[in-house]
Amino acid sequence: MTRDGADAGWSLVVPLKPLVRAKSRLSQAAGEDVRPRLALAFALDTVAAALACTYVRDVAVVTDDHVAGERLAALGARIVPDTPGGGLNAALAHGARAVRARRPGAAVAALNADLPALRPAELELVLHSATLFPRAFLADAADIGTTLLTARCGVELAPAFGGASRLRHLASGAREITAPGVPSVRRDVDTGEDLRAALALGVGPYTAAQVRGPVGGAPAGAGGPEGPREPVEPQGPVSPAVRASGG
Repeated sequence: MTRDGADAGWSLVVPLKPLVRAKSRLSQAAGEDVRPRLALAFALDTVAAALACTYVRDVAVVTDDHVAGERLAALGARIVPDTPGGGLNAALAHGARAVRARRPGAAVAALNADLPALRPAELELVLHSATLFPRAFLADAADIGTTLLTARCGVELAPAFGGASRLRHLASGAREITAPGVPSVRRDVDTGEDLRAALALGVGPYTAAQVRGPVGGAPAGAGGPEGPREPVEPQGPVSPAVRASGG
């Protein structure tokens, strides 16, 4: 990376609700007692994969959950208290400011905390594409929401996550990244169906350890024909085939 501070690596901002309130739509599929543990496992797999990406300098997790904070800090994440307490976008903007208070030239990216199948090489492809634009984003698997929003050095992140955020980010002037081989970066998990799709891609070890029984017909720890993935490691060079397009 060589554009506007991105050569020093991206700083990722990951928001995480208190676990007692996180992933409420998974209760029916996974059970109320398992839901908070799954939310934490998703975040652990997401952050572990992000930190293993060669384009990522550091990860800041915005959360007030002490248990999650301790576990994520042990992986190497910086924990930023959610002092605004104003919801998802306020937390992301706060996290971006905290990153740039330490490193004013930082290229920052907001990343969902619920990407349990995330692969470092796929995240690298997306971040490589994002260096081409002042602001860019990646839509979720449903082409409705957003899983990643980036802002190069000197550009405000201006997050507009939640619901139909793809259209809001397009309207805000962010360019949409269209990379054909990055399903793990688009596969966020809100429902049992989403979880089954993530299991089919192959989830990380923390999520696999929490899926003890069937989830709507998916076998425990499902990860495609090879089962759950091993802990992630940094991957090789970026393919030049990544594309990015505007709205």
